[in-house]
Amino acid sequence: MRSDDIPANAGAVLTVDLDAVAANWHLLAARAAPHADCAAMVKADAYGLGAEQVGPALAKAGARVFFVATLDEGIRLRRAIAQEIGVLEGPRPASEGEFRAQKLTPVINSLDQLARWRSSGGGRAIVHVDTGMSRLGLSETEVETLAAEPTRLESVDLAWVMSHLVSGEVQHDPDNALQLARFRSALAKLPKAKASLANSAGIFLGSAYHFNLVRPGAALYGLAPVDHSPNPMRTTVKLEAEILTVRWIADGRSVGYNAQWRANRLTRIATVGVGYADGYLRSLTNRGRGYIAGRSIPLVGRVSMDLVTFDVTDLPEAECRPGTMVTLMGPELPPDALGALAGTNGYQMLTGLSRRYARRYLGSAA
Repeated sequence: MRSDDIPANAGAVLTVDLDAVAANWHLLAARAAPHADCAAMVKADAYGLGAEQVGPALAKAGARVFFVATLDEGIRLRRAIAQEIGVLEGPRPASEGEFRAQKLTPVINSLDQLARWRSSGGGRAIVHVDTGMSRLGLSETEVETLAAEPTRLESVDLAWVMSHLVSGEVQHDPDNALQLARFRSALAKLPKAKASLANSAGIFLGSAYHFNLVRPGAALYGLAPVDHSPNPMRTTVKLEAEILTVRWIADGRSVGYNAQWRANRLTRIATVGVGYADGYLRSLTNRGRGYIAGRSIPLVGRVSMDLVTFDVTDLPEAECRPGTMVTLMGPELPPDALGALAGTNGYQMLTGLSRRYARRYLGSAA
């Protein structure tokens, strides 16, 4: 059934439970306490849920430090919150002034970025050291250079030294202990500062990984922080789309592009108004499923740009009529599970959520 608060012209609706996001932050913050503060990662538009709505909800919950990926993301988030915002990619050439104007904290990923930040006036910054990801962050050689030449940090207010775990979600991966040792080694060489290593998964590796600040992202939005373990996080999203038409097709009749599925009985097909243009991935062809009144229905045929089709033969006709809403992601099928069906992960299912969806926000911070 369509809820009364869903707009009449909305063919697909994404519901975000801000109270669930806040509850997830509280759970993670409690695991990090009492020695480490808990930040909030809201990059990629808060993993697709809407940073301008999620940010204030997390600030209300108690988060004092936020992280985004890019300067543009930081500028947009600054309009919504007053708390500290770290920018993971750091300053590009000639962008340092904008960082200061917006009161954003750059994450310094190279000696070149550090030199530019210092020469432009310096100020508060986070230094990222690479302990195994081999993407951003000072290399071991750069750490040695900075240790030997501490004047490179003059006029820089060093807020934290940080690094990022490669395989924190795999708790027994030896890379975790190796990165921890490398991080401690780097900290011992650099000027004394607060430290941050743990992402969502790292929080569950234990207090040795917490240092002074943990930086959860995925777990805030309900994704499982640890592989092959029960997920302690609350589901934060529900994606529903409307049935446009329902029709009977004969045994042997195909459905969708390239006849990727054929009926093996007299079959009732419900066509739903969502597709890969909405982030509902094409790889879900003949693999996805939806839910009506808690009952599973299989996706049949190819996922197209704007439409998908479900076999609703086994449901009472009264339960699947035009206008009925089909749950595509939610408590019955969380983002992690939907991502597994699509051959990817829950991160992609969330960050790919389309702006074509009507959005509604529930909770005290909505």
